[in-house]
Formats: sequence, structure tokens, C-alpha cells
Amino acid sequence: MEMLIAGVLLWSLVHLMKSVTPGLRASIQGAIGEGPHKGLVALILLVSLALMIFGWRSTTAEFVYDPPAWGRHANMTLMFIAILLIGAAQGASRIRQWIRHPMLTGVLIWAGGHLLANGDNKSLILFGGLGLWALVSIITVSRNEGIWVKPARIASVSRELLSVVIAATLYAILMFVHPWIAGVPVVG
Repeated sequence: MEMLIAGVLLWSLVHLMKSVTPGLRASIQGAIGEGPHKGLVALILLVSLALMIFGWRSTTAEFVYDPPAWGRHANMTLMFIAILLIGAAQGASRIRQWIRHPMLTGVLIWAGGHLLANGDNKSLILFGGLGLWALVSIITVSRNEGIWVKPARIASVSRELLSVVIAATLYAILMFVHPWIAGVPVVG
């Protein structure tokens, strides 16, 4: 459990530095240079992912609450929406006309869906922790950016349809590899 908690905290703290403590981030970047700073951040994020994965796999699940009977089905729907939103953050999309932070919103939906489907301690730490990080990030990044100016560039209808096809393909792949990543099958 300690590895899982450490991974979630490390991930959150590194990501929040830019929006919560920009001065500290700038001083570190100034001291070691932009390239080494990016490399250090990437390394720390890889370590945090490894801690989350190994922490998840090594923690015995103990139930904290009973998820609703419909939670698993809701999660399967929410996962498609989350993947679509995360993809929308990668370029021009009509979704960005309605949602200021599609990637963080996608992570928040991913986390909420998994909390609807799972009621154990390690799910609460992983999904609750990363969901809280995404929510705090949405608030702090929005505060730092000021008034939202919607992107002028929007995607064509064919680009949007391609995004849906890509999201559906990734959804299918994730359903297939979920047992190897999380140790839990999605269906069955």
C-alpha cells in the first residue's frame, strides 16, 4: 500500500508544481537547465507510474464500501468518454469548445467511473487520489490561465469521426489488456 500511496503522491506533486508553485519550478529549471529539468520530471513520473503499478499489484484488496450494482456498467460507458476526452486534448477538436481541460476532465471521469465499479482500499487510493489531483489541477490551471478563451481552431467532421474511431479502438485494446495491467478482467 505504501508504494501505491507514494506513487500517487509523487505523480500529483510533480504535476501540480507548474500550477501551484510556479516559482519553485522556475528556480529548479533555472538552476539545472530546461533540458535536464524535463528529463528529471520524466524520470520522476516514470518512477511514480512504476510505484503505482507495483503498489497496486502488491496490495491486497480490502473492501471499504459496496459499489452500486450498476457501477461496473457505468464505468464501461464512462471509460469511452474519458478516452475520447483525453484524445480531444491532443489537437483540434470541437470538444475543446465546451470543455476547457479535456485531458484532466477525462482523468476525472476515468477515476470516478472506477470508484463506481470498485469499493476496495487500493481503488480508493489510486482512483480517488488521481481524481483529486485532476480536480485540483483543473482549478489551479484555470486560475493561473485566467479567463477561458475558446480555441479558434476546430476540427473538421471527418477529424472528429476519426477521433471516435481511434477512441473506440483504444477502448477495445484497453479492455483486452486490462487483466494484464490491473490483474482484473473487465468482463467476466
